Amino acid sequence: MFKKIMLFLLIAFILIQFIHPKPNKASGEQTNYIGKSFAIPEDVKPILQKACNDCHSNNTHYPWYSNIQPVDWWLTNHIKEGKAHLNFDEYTHRNLRYQYHKMEETVEMVKENHMPLDSYTWIHKDAILDEVEKSKLIRWAESVMDTMKSKYPIDSLIRKK
Repeated sequence: MFKKIMLFLLIAFILIQFIHPKPNKASGEQTNYIGKSFAIPEDVKPILQKACNDCHSNNTHYPWYSNIQPVDWWLTNHIKEGKAHLNFDEYTHRNLRYQYHKMEETVEMVKENHMPLDSYTWIHKDAILDEVEKSKLIRWAESVMDTMKSKYPIDSLIRKK
């Protein structure tokens, strides 16, 4: 009986290797990319690239182990959740309150060490942000908020309580 169960599990494992979700790879120009409307300093771009964009953009750099199921399903779900919270490639497509609030959340999440997620930094050690990188990322998010405050009335950015 044990051998039959193991054989069934082996066959199931082999079969699921042929079922992969669509990869998170955008084609063409990203017209709603945050960088089209808000300046991203040259020293912030590599921080976003190494610590944020795999889960918060339309272009994920997949590691070799993403070709193994069920790891690919787990990664795809993780990416979908990340993009649902914040997608830098769709950022300007959203309303002003959303945009402003997401920068507030970015500041909060980075300050409180909630981003990048531990499950990401376990494998991607280079995504662990040091204090200088955190400070740069926070200053950038705050500068986006300041830019928005200078362009738009505050009641279009913050919901009244």
